[in-house]
Amino acid sequence: MSQRPRSGYRLMHVHAHPDDESSKGAASTAMYVAQGVDVHVVTCTGGERGSILNPKMDRPDIAANITEIRRQEMERARDILGVTQDWLGFVDSGWPEGDPKPPLPEGCFALVPLEEAAAPLVRLIRELRPHVVTTYDERGGYPHPDHIKCHEVTVEAFHAAGDPARYPGLGEPWQALKLYYHHGFNRPKTQALHDAMLAHGLESPYAERLEQWKPEPEWDARITTRVPCSEFFGVRDQALLAHATQIDPDGMWFAIPRELQEEAWPTEDFELVVSHVPSTLPEADLFAGIDDPA
Repeated sequence: MSQRPRSGYRLMHVHAHPDDESSKGAASTAMYVAQGVDVHVVTCTGGERGSILNPKMDRPDIAANITEIRRQEMERARDILGVTQDWLGFVDSGWPEGDPKPPLPEGCFALVPLEEAAAPLVRLIRELRPHVVTTYDERGGYPHPDHIKCHEVTVEAFHAAGDPARYPGLGEPWQALKLYYHHGFNRPKTQALHDAMLAHGLESPYAERLEQWKPEPEWDARITTRVPCSEFFGVRDQALLAHATQIDPDGMWFAIPRELQEEAWPTEDFELVVSHVPSTLPEADLFAGIDDPA
């Protein structure tokens, strides 16, 4: 078998902020890159309003230069994963805090009209011609305004890019064949990791979260596609660590030994939302049904 059996296949991940490409689907990304897939990451915003979540990086000089530092972090993560990447150039909306929540900042991504926000993504889809596109579900994965906007923009662009009547002047129409939503933080996975820690006599970081997390079996049942990629969990971790302002190496991201992760939950999980090729569910591959990439 060829060392790069997937040459010619193209995959596009659309994310809200730098670091999302490393915290959601990064192991399967690295696996597909190793197989020869052309993987392209689209980052909607610069992450300018993201909090500094690593105490070691919470310094005035870092805060003063956060925009440039987050771009540099993205470049390192991009190199580790082996992907190409484009910025859409919108401004991070930030995480609104308070009760009631304050209005979103003027000019931020979440407030940009949908057609205006989707236009640069339509252009990229038509230029790069991905066979598969992934993004977040309608809840955003979690309810950050930029994640929800990213979902809306991606769904709009996925459908519009193939329609010659829409967004004229932004390139030749291209219809991607499959659209997926990430389900990386699903409850069954969290429960499995929690149980594995307890079974090995270790303290689980998820006990409190699981107590507060109301089961939604109908939501979990939306997962259609589990991609085995555990041998690339190490690459995922290195890409995460590249985002030093966002990822605390002593924090929850790394509280579960990798060997336990590989044993308890060796897949990354997605929901097939649209398919223009025959699809038999459940799947184990984002390219299932795409036999002849053009």
